[in-house]
Amino acid sequence: MDRRKSLKALAVGTISAGVLLEACKDGDKKAEEAKKAEGTTSTGFDRYAEEVERYKEVTSKTFFTPHEMATITILGDIIIPRDEVSGSASDAKVPEFIEFIVKDMPDHQVPMRGGLRWLDLQTLKRFEKPFKDCTSGQQMQIVDEIAWPKKAKPEMAQGVAFFNLVRNLTATGFYTSQIGVKDIGYAGNQPNRWNGVPDDVLKQYGMAYSEKELKECVKYD
Repeated sequence: MDRRKSLKALAVGTISAGVLLEACKDGDKKAEEAKKAEGTTSTGFDRYAEEVERYKEVTSKTFFTPHEMATITILGDIIIPRDEVSGSASDAKVPEFIEFIVKDMPDHQVPMRGGLRWLDLQTLKRFEKPFKDCTSGQQMQIVDEIAWPKKAKPEMAQGVAFFNLVRNLTATGFYTSQIGVKDIGYAGNQPNRWNGVPDDVLKQYGMAYSEKELKECVKYD
């Protein structure tokens, strides 16, 4: 809404609620049009024009194949499964996050694609099928061999490096999502609630709050 117009209208005291509402709508509409012209919307983020173009460029392409995305989804949910507290990595759209990141940061493309291929070769040799088609027990057999770097055999080094990358991307994607933020209990900026100096500290210095201080200044609960 145009704040200057609304304040002026309120000052003269001749505006009705309906007129004020229409002013709000008109102001919101103009603001929305301006944002669209700049490449932003009321539901998006404010970005510079070059950032908007970069975002459009990245999202206009697809890097991973459906087969690769299915494998990434399985790995992500192994790393962060759904539980009674929160959803899984796939619930938090981590595979989509990883798809975006490898296009925005191309250095990840070869390690990710090579690692996915390595994973399939391992399961094809052992179980005669790609990782995504293996049973959960077979999948975990492979994961257990690459998820613990200090315990992994030297010949599994490529798999260890790949799994480390997937784990890092999964954790980043999950804990920057709405589900992940709730999972760690992050509440954002909130007013402080201070109940004064702890009793043991006051006693250490031979001090104490007066009844008036306790009643008027310290206790919030």
